[in-house]
Amino acid sequence: MSVKLAANRYGKSRVRLMRVTKHEDHHDLDEWTVQVLLRGDFETAHTLGDNSQILPTDTMKNTVYSIARDSKATSMEDYAKELVDFLLGRNPQVSEAEVVVESVLWKRMTVEGKPFPTAFMRGSDERQITTVSRAQKGAFEITSGLDNLTVLKSANSGFVGYIKDSLTTLPETTDRIFATALKATWDYTAEAIDEGIDFDKVRGHLRETMISAFAKHDSLSVQQTLYAMAEAALGHTEIIDEVYMRMPNKHCLLVNLAPFGQTNPNHIFVPTDEPHGTIEATVCRA
Repeated sequence: MSVKLAANRYGKSRVRLMRVTKHEDHHDLDEWTVQVLLRGDFETAHTLGDNSQILPTDTMKNTVYSIARDSKATSMEDYAKELVDFLLGRNPQVSEAEVVVESVLWKRMTVEGKPFPTAFMRGSDERQITTVSRAQKGAFEITSGLDNLTVLKSANSGFVGYIKDSLTTLPETTDRIFATALKATWDYTAEAIDEGIDFDKVRGHLRETMISAFAKHDSLSVQQTLYAMAEAALGHTEIIDEVYMRMPNKHCLLVNLAPFGQTNPNHIFVPTDEPHGTIEATVCRA
């Protein structure tokens, strides 16, 4: 039997990095988890066990820390670009490098009513994310976003008019809790990347735009609200052309209090996320 290597890449995952940037009057804190993936001329490593073209993944880990030490990047996207450029510059056998970075939220502590310059506390489980890639002599491709942004609205949400068959037990409602853990990603246009982007500022603005759309939208379904949030994001800036969104429906189930002789006018719920509905879509400019 004759076989061949169709595609391959390799790298280092889950490289944990915390960076403290020290200014005269305050410190800034970043906590990133980095993944490096390389594509290139590695066929003989698979077919012959020849490692002469292989950069050890342990070296990739060390590179993550070394580039971070001297980096002036204030965003994880700009840091990832530096890392990609370094890896491609040193390794001509690599045809493409991809760096994925996830950032957790640290917030500055408020002490005696004022932000404390060198003390922090963890925020929510929300993560900021980016994927930065470039081929040798090619242009950067950058996808950024956020994940596990957990939001809830207790009004202006319903679900009626859906298919009902012999297995349907879900009652219609015009008054329900709507909770989700949002993932949203967007691709920056090539023109915007060439001109330069304040990635943190754009992410912050898009985040606030989508949160505002979620809060204000009179929701007839998760799908409709997802579309409205993506539409708002695309309307906010022209440096992105499409938005991918995933919104699991984290159910809050009304408790039956009738056995206790009590009514429950949408007041007491059981929050549960297993099982949950999953809604995802990509919305782009027409």
